[in-house]
Parts: sequence; structure tokens; C-alpha cells
Amino acid sequence: MKKVFKVEDLDCAHCAALIEEGVKKIPGVQNASLNFIAQRLNVEAEEADFPEIMKQIKKTAKKIEPDCSIIF
Repeated sequence: MKKVFKVEDLDCAHCAALIEEGVKKIPGVQNASLNFIAQRLNVEAEEADFPEIMKQIKKTAKKIEPDCSIIF
């Protein structure tokens, strides 16, 4: 299943790339892409895995860009 999330307060394309790579490494994530210009994060994973994946996405984003918010 593919889900799209809004990203807020992401100030730098380099940080966006780091967050994208971090999300791709989360167990259960099949694919991820973060569009810096559109401020959108696309994530593909099994629907049953999304509750835990969403927690890990927030943790990953905050570690790289503390001011960044992922809106679920």
C-alpha cells in the first residue's frame, strides 16, 4: 500500500535526501521518496506495518531535521 504524507518545515534539499534514505532503511518499508519542492513523502509498505513505520518515520525525520514535521 502506498501512502502520501505532508512534510512541514523542511528547509534543505540535502536534509530531504537524508530523510528519504533513512525512511528507506526502516524495516517493512518497500520504497520511499521525498519531494522537497512539493513537501510530500511517499511511502510504500504493507498496511499492517504502517503504525510502527509511522513512529519510525517521525523519529528518523526529527533526528535529521529537528524542526521538520511529518503530518499523518
